[in-house]
Amino acid sequence: MRTSVTVPARAGTKEWLGLAVLTLPTLLLALDLSVLHMAAPQLSTDLSASSTQLLWILDIYGFMIAGFLVTMGTLGDRIGRRRLLLIGAAAFGLASILAAYSQSAEMLIVTRALLGIAGATLMPSTLALISNMFHDAKQRSLGIAVWMIAFTGGTAIGPIVGGVMLEHFWWGSVFLLGVPVMALLLILGPIMLPEFKDEKAGSLDLISVGLSLAAILPIIFALKEFAKNGPEPSVLIAAVIGAGFGYFFLKRQRQLADPLLNLTLFANRAFGTTLALMMLTLTLVSGIIMAFVQFAQLVKGYSALETGLWLLLPIVVNIVASILVPIAARYVRPALLVGPGIMVAALGLAILTQLSADGGMAVLMTGVVLVFLGTVPMIVLGTNLVVSSAPKHQAGSASSLSETAGELGAALGVAVFGSVMTAVYVRDMSAADLPGDVPSSALDNLAAASMAATHLSENVAVALLSQGQEAFTSGIVIGALGGAIALVILAVFGLIALRSVPVIGADDAAEVAAESATATEGDSLEGASTVAVGETVTESARRGTSSGLGA
Repeated sequence: MRTSVTVPARAGTKEWLGLAVLTLPTLLLALDLSVLHMAAPQLSTDLSASSTQLLWILDIYGFMIAGFLVTMGTLGDRIGRRRLLLIGAAAFGLASILAAYSQSAEMLIVTRALLGIAGATLMPSTLALISNMFHDAKQRSLGIAVWMIAFTGGTAIGPIVGGVMLEHFWWGSVFLLGVPVMALLLILGPIMLPEFKDEKAGSLDLISVGLSLAAILPIIFALKEFAKNGPEPSVLIAAVIGAGFGYFFLKRQRQLADPLLNLTLFANRAFGTTLALMMLTLTLVSGIIMAFVQFAQLVKGYSALETGLWLLLPIVVNIVASILVPIAARYVRPALLVGPGIMVAALGLAILTQLSADGGMAVLMTGVVLVFLGTVPMIVLGTNLVVSSAPKHQAGSASSLSETAGELGAALGVAVFGSVMTAVYVRDMSAADLPGDVPSSALDNLAAASMAATHLSENVAVALLSQGQEAFTSGIVIGALGGAIALVILAVFGLIALRSVPVIGADDAAEVAAESATATEGDSLEGASTVAVGETVTESARRGTSSGLGA
């Protein structure tokens, strides 16, 4: 008897239109991560934000997304993924309006946190719904590729859109971009998107949610305050509190039947290594973007729009490489793409150590282009490597962890790189021989120094700005040097830890062949057998989520 093959249903016009709807929040989330860097100098001046407050404004969004991603993924399974997506869209739109009209730095920090919580509902919901809409493996791979291009495209156009908005409107206008996008999602979502609810989903443990946030936020607070004020008692207390909550969080996860974070996944060395490489790589990329934007505006004097146009080249390089890497991954082991790629990024950071305040943009552009190019293999293949290294029945948990690591890495980049730059700036400015009429606020950050210079005499203003720009550039140089050393270590570690990971798709092909052979043997022995090839391909596609165009 001939073996029957279950062919998955192919998506039609409605599913592809639904995919277009899902790209809306994806595009906006990526845009929102990068657009605010363009507005940072303006809002810092208008809201009189300190360097610590500015860092919180920039990165609290990413931290709240990272903190709630796994939680929202579980919640979506229970109440419905489309329902959670629409609830999050409404909340995101309202929070965007509040953020746009914030009257103080503290209010903006709170509204950015609300944006992060709302944003955490969007990303896992969009990916999960793509899996529900596209059952055919090739169509699903294409759908995920479109999703990734939307995310990369949002990152690319963020600085340019932000620059255009800031040329004509105030800094709050960058937040209002999200309002029409979310309104459109609320209109089209119920029509074009299916609903999915997993009745067997694990319960939502609110204690774990609270413990995770109580661990992350105090540690980040300690990091920021240490960079500004050194090892004060409040810094040490915050670090100890964060570490303590982190311990209880991990202990609770081991005891729960349905943990928020499945620690057994980390028993696989490839899983843990890839997750760490993803987070650290994105930490450096995010930090470099922040440094690039602030250097171009505060040191070189470019407008927000001009800065966005300068940043366009490295992002275009990133998009092109993101298309080519998945193709190369079909023939080259991931370790041989990731390891050398990270070394290229390390070279880019080494070039940035030659940056000077009075030089041109050539050094900055060369270094940033190499950083963007070299980190593409890790970023593009990261989720696929994480999920494929985990057992099949834990693929969902592994996917959530990869998204969390990415968001946390992006937020950490702002915190770590920003803290280093601030610490060097404060150190150099405190040691500088400045005129006595320079206000103390000018020693806090370069944006404050630029604002103070407008109220000083020409000679004093020139001296202040010259010293401030040199101190700011020194912060970038020291941060780049530390990052280059870290990347070299990561590259070697990645080559060793991932050396046994096969070419992307090799395991899936072997699995399909083995299952087909088993089915054929069963036909001979028993006379009847059905091979659920569609299910095998489904799992294969799920493990290839982040390889862009698919393996």
